[in-house]
Amino acid sequence: MKIALACDHGGFELMRKVKAHLDELGHETMDFGTYSLESCHYPVFGARAAHAVADGECKLGVIICTTGIGISMAANKVPGARCALCSDCYSAEMTRRHNNANMLALGAAVVGPGLALKIVDAFLSASFEGGRHATRVDMLSAIERGEL
Repeated sequence: MKIALACDHGGFELMRKVKAHLDELGHETMDFGTYSLESCHYPVFGARAAHAVADGECKLGVIICTTGIGISMAANKVPGARCALCSDCYSAEMTRRHNNANMLALGAAVVGPGLALKIVDAFLSASFEGGRHATRVDMLSAIERGEL
């Protein structure tokens, strides 16, 4: 699976671990930066990854900043991106199953590397259930279009 990756300086070290883990699992990744610990602006990187997912260049995305809050907010400004900030495996699974989330945000200061990799695995292994949940996801899209 092709997965978009992005982080700011606060998520850089954790992103390196997530990327290595995804590589080990055989996933193809597209890294939208940042590429160092130098202070930078999370909206730039979150938006780059979100556009790749929303445009279909990547199937899913994983983005990381210090808390996960800012970068998830940036990603969710891109129409078609449905980014969920998760700090536990259950939420990561359920956001895929019920919300058809196509992006996962993590907070590097919130979850350690071991838990982060488990959250990524839970997110990637779950599938959208459709049904009544599809109606709700369609409503999210209607909000993006200004219809709701």
